[in-house]
Amino acid sequence: MKFTRTANANWKGTGMEGTGTISTQSTTLNNAQLSFKTRFAEGVGTNPEELIAAAHSGCFTMQLSFLLTEAGFIPEDLNTKAKVTLEDGTITLIQLELEGKVPGISEEQFQELAQKAKAICPISKLLNTEITLSTTLTA
Repeated sequence: MKFTRTANANWKGTGMEGTGTISTQSTTLNNAQLSFKTRFAEGVGTNPEELIAAAHSGCFTMQLSFLLTEAGFIPEDLNTKAKVTLEDGTITLIQLELEGKVPGISEEQFQELAQKAKAICPISKLLNTEITLSTTLTA
């Protein structure tokens, strides 16, 4: 399967005082605000690191769901938090924190499939940084 997805960013003004927007092909993001404040402080809007975290957590969680299904397990609930660390202009770490409820699976099987999902998720393969994973299997 091959497909292409698009997004568009627009920026007006200087890096610190300027403002921008970002939109996605699906229109889930439609002129979402970008600014120095939303990237380096707090404010309403989004930023590239947050979008990477969203993409990575979504990709990893879907990949794990496929792997669990292939192994004969039906996940009841998978929740992944991705923490992206930007340090001195470089993304130095992404921490994936997974909590899952998967009936009938052992802790060992869950760990194994989660690690495989982390390794083969297309976003993981794209990123050139350390990626860690912690998991919690709930009953």
